[in-house]
Amino acid sequence: MTADAARAENEAAVRRYCDAWKRGDVAEMLACYHDEIVLHWFGSGPLAGSHRGKAAALQALGEQGKRARRSLVEIVDVLASDAHATALVRERFERDGRSEVLDRVLVYRVRGGLLAECWVYDRDQRLVDELLR
Repeated sequence: MTADAARAENEAAVRRYCDAWKRGDVAEMLACYHDEIVLHWFGSGPLAGSHRGKAAALQALGEQGKRARRSLVEIVDVLASDAHATALVRERFERDGRSEVLDRVLVYRVRGGLLAECWVYDRDQRLVDELLR
């Protein structure tokens, strides 16, 4: 595959995911995940670490949803290269009457047109850790 074709595939996969996210189409979002997806969360919170495989990633996302209600505020941009695609997003986290809008960078590795790996970088990791405890 040429570098241009790889870039286009990476961008298309992440845009498909982001479009489903904007519509609130959870089934389509899940269809974008590779069966062997690895989800990397940083920080010192209880969910920090790498969650390997679709089942483990979905379990971690479910646990995150139990700890704080998340909602998409906006997809700021999608950027792609032949190696990765990145979504710059803003999400609202709500917990115990507190509401915070967080800037996040989601870096994806795509395999076979599906999201195979994701690194989540938060502008304020301390705040995320606090909200998810």
